[in-house]
Amino acid sequence: MRPLGKRGQGLVEFALVVPILLLLLIGIAEFGRAWMTRNILTGAAREAVRLAAVAPPGGSISAATARGRTVLDSAGLTTASIGIDDPGVAFGTVTATATFNYPVTVANFIPGLKGTSLSLSSTTSMRREY
Repeated sequence: MRPLGKRGQGLVEFALVVPILLLLLIGIAEFGRAWMTRNILTGAAREAVRLAAVAPPGGSISAATARGRTVLDSAGLTTASIGIDDPGVAFGTVTATATFNYPVTVANFIPGLKGTSLSLSSTTSMRREY
């Protein structure tokens, strides 16, 4: 039998450690979600820039933007944006940039950090094939 002064010690230690452990676990999951979102942005930028790079100079940039938009929308990133920078010269470098304001969910558990978001972006460049 435990001495009278030691009763409940395990419960107090558990109550002190659990919030830190839960915050760490939620943070790991949040990092995974952010990494996945960044990969989706990279995929959308690659799709858009590839379509723009194979089009003749002065070709349809709107089709390339629509392709990137399709990738973003299929992943549920409807508020993400994609832009293409095309110099319009033969064998020039075409660049596509996809950006998204990623809402950090773990910040909602920490007092004073509500509404925090990270700006994630991915840029891809390819040389025009014509």
